[in-house]
Amino acid sequence: MSRIGNVVVGGNFGSVMAMAFVACLCLSGGSAAAAAPAAGKAKSAGNVGLGQVLTSEDGEQIFGFDIDQSGDDGVLATANDVETFDQNTGKIKRAFGKALPPESDYVVNGIAGGDVALIEVEKVPQGKLFAHRHYEVINPVAGADRFTGTWTPPLKGLIAQQMANDQNTQTSLLFALTSLKSGEAPELIVSDVAANSFSNVISLDPNLLCLCDGPQLGLYTAGNKAVFALSPDGGAVGGDAPVNLLIDLTTGKTSQFNGYNNGFYHAGSLNGLAVDPNTGIAATTTELNSQVEFYDLKKKAGITFAQLPCTSDTDQTNSGSGVAVDPVNKLFLVADPFYCDGTQGGAVVVYDEAGNYVESITGFNLALGEGAPAMNPGKRMGWAFSGPNGLDQLQQFFY
Repeated sequence: MSRIGNVVVGGNFGSVMAMAFVACLCLSGGSAAAAAPAAGKAKSAGNVGLGQVLTSEDGEQIFGFDIDQSGDDGVLATANDVETFDQNTGKIKRAFGKALPPESDYVVNGIAGGDVALIEVEKVPQGKLFAHRHYEVINPVAGADRFTGTWTPPLKGLIAQQMANDQNTQTSLLFALTSLKSGEAPELIVSDVAANSFSNVISLDPNLLCLCDGPQLGLYTAGNKAVFALSPDGGAVGGDAPVNLLIDLTTGKTSQFNGYNNGFYHAGSLNGLAVDPNTGIAATTTELNSQVEFYDLKKKAGITFAQLPCTSDTDQTNSGSGVAVDPVNKLFLVADPFYCDGTQGGAVVVYDEAGNYVESITGFNLALGEGAPAMNPGKRMGWAFSGPNGLDQLQQFFY
């Protein structure tokens, strides 16, 4: 398996973007692309642009990372260890964890409220094909030099897919699969990671939350809801509209509404989702039309959509991928692996919650299917999975 950005491709955090991209690449083209819009006047805590490059201490591929959104620390994982780092300087502080068997690795699922990291440990026993998984906790990440406890999920054989949380609360969501004789069942785990407690386990509709439909997970704290955005037909050319699914975290009751389905080839695959946990404004990215869509989850309605810079609604090659939210400054940050004509590398494209373009930070070496950046809103700083050497590096940036 391989992991890209904060997500895993071909493994736990399954993404269909790469396959859809290859299958439909021939469809790019069409009407003339719009010019890149002029940058807005968003204020920044530092110089807008790229900062430090961080390389894992052991020089190995990074399998997930996150940062404390109101602190100074961060955490990343490789096959060999877990490493904490200073998010200001990009310096590795400590590395720990026991050596694992071949084909095994550590994975950072995310940092929950209170600077508590959830780490997945995947061990493949000698002579076996499939990993045995358990979960460790680092509480807090700041100053840590070891795992401080375990997180014991209420279901056996849990295979983590995505984690969503609001670091200002103790509630975290884990979208996961459990292995059954008849296949894999999707589950939503509502947990206080620090307390190793669970307020709900919600069994999900396997026909709707199939990995083939690329579900993306978010948390709407003020509405007490989990949010999924997905492509109900796997992102088919000329296919159905994306679906926005809301799940009450107490009752498990669901509701849904269709998203924008613009463009000659329609929206295609759903590549990214971020939700402002306070306002309930959500942003998604779709593949076949290179657009960013904005929704009001409270009203269950669309707000507007935006064409990524230099694209038309048939420019699949330039589509966005992961989306991050800055709920303090009310901004969404979109990973754009192939920005404009590519001469500026990849970019993080910034929009406000009304869908207005703010700015583009260019010069990234982003991978196809790039996950969302990790943000520190107070510093107006983020880290993305990008660097001159590829998947063993993270790139700091300011916006």
